[in-house]
Amino acid sequence: MFYSFARGIVRIIIFLINGNAHYINKEKLPEGSYILVGPHRTWFDPIYFALAGSPKKFSFMAKKELFVNPILRYILIHANAFPVDRENPGPSTIKTPVKFLKKGDLSLIMFPSGTRHSEELKGGSLLIARMAQVPLVPAVYQGPLTFKQLFSRKRITVSFGDPIYLDRKTKLTDEVQAQMDTKLTDAFKQLDMEINPDFKYVDPHKK
Repeated sequence: MFYSFARGIVRIIIFLINGNAHYINKEKLPEGSYILVGPHRTWFDPIYFALAGSPKKFSFMAKKELFVNPILRYILIHANAFPVDRENPGPSTIKTPVKFLKKGDLSLIMFPSGTRHSEELKGGSLLIARMAQVPLVPAVYQGPLTFKQLFSRKRITVSFGDPIYLDRKTKLTDEVQAQMDTKLTDAFKQLDMEINPDFKYVDPHKK
């Protein structure tokens, strides 16, 4: 209930601020639960991913420090977020999303790089997908990268790729993870090319 209400409010706010969002290839989204994965380019791209994947409801990983404030904690929990200790991730980092993915009520939004300022993919999403037996769906965001730029009303595009399935028996060896990393990276590049052949992401914090 809270999630649907909050999503509606956010959709209105985003429309008033920018009003130029386009979501393409939605027909590629599976009917059941899945893990939406993409390069993390701005702090608000998970918001656009969640709106693009509507009416599916999503869960998110959030750093544990955000749950200290009781008001923010209430909002995050009711928005289907769960805390993660980035320095010392425990078993719950995997078990929590696997549990609700198997249940089928929620899908998960993950950024394999883990941070906006890293391009290195990590294996967490692969392990969760294998254990929950749900596909990984590549997605990319192209558009403004800072909150101020949103007000320019420049076009925002979120595009989805073909689902990638992992067999339960697949052993996530270094070789397999490297192959999957390449597959995901290639999928991101292909989606970017389809949106804009001249696209090149530049982290605004590294300029």
